[in-house]
Amino acid sequence: MIPFDLAFLFVGVAFALALVPGPDNIFVLTQSALHGRIAGLIVTMGLASGLIFHTTAVALGVAVIFQTSQYAFSALKYAGAAYLLYLAWKAFRASSGQFSAGKTPAETAPRLFLRGLIMNITNPKITIFFLAFLPQFVDPQRGSIVGQFYQLGALMVLATLCVFGFVAVAAGLLGDWLKSSPRAQIWINRLSGFVFVSLAVKLAWADK
Repeated sequence: MIPFDLAFLFVGVAFALALVPGPDNIFVLTQSALHGRIAGLIVTMGLASGLIFHTTAVALGVAVIFQTSQYAFSALKYAGAAYLLYLAWKAFRASSGQFSAGKTPAETAPRLFLRGLIMNITNPKITIFFLAFLPQFVDPQRGSIVGQFYQLGALMVLATLCVFGFVAVAAGLLGDWLKSSPRAQIWINRLSGFVFVSLAVKLAWADK
């Protein structure tokens, strides 16, 4: 069991890390602006759920494979980049479509959740970061190592939900305005497309 003071310190660091502008919170911002705050919150849940994958990878030692194998690292990051390019293509395609009643095309909750989940788990740098970060808060004398990793992972999920949830709600206010402006929707879709392309390039060029 992780002591309260150590857990409190970890949560503080986790919140600070979540607040740093990066691909995930930018992703939440664009999805919330396009589809509304509820959609952004669903995407946030998908992203946060992906952290369970990275926690498991570290707890079971799978992260070492991504750290030592260039092939495994490259395969995952290129899969993530390809998915981002697919999202960019959808965004650019939507920008030239017709908007009925000034509303953006509907996105189902499962699709939004899956979008966030895939976005998170296909970034091998998160797994490697977890591998470097989480062990600093683990002590074999406190019991199960795997159990401690999952406790830390749960705290990281909590911090992510809070920070990204705030981003989703704030960006959703922009989305409310977009619903009354089809022209603004076109431009935000184009902007989202460029964001997805830039994130894909950044991921594809990422080094371990």
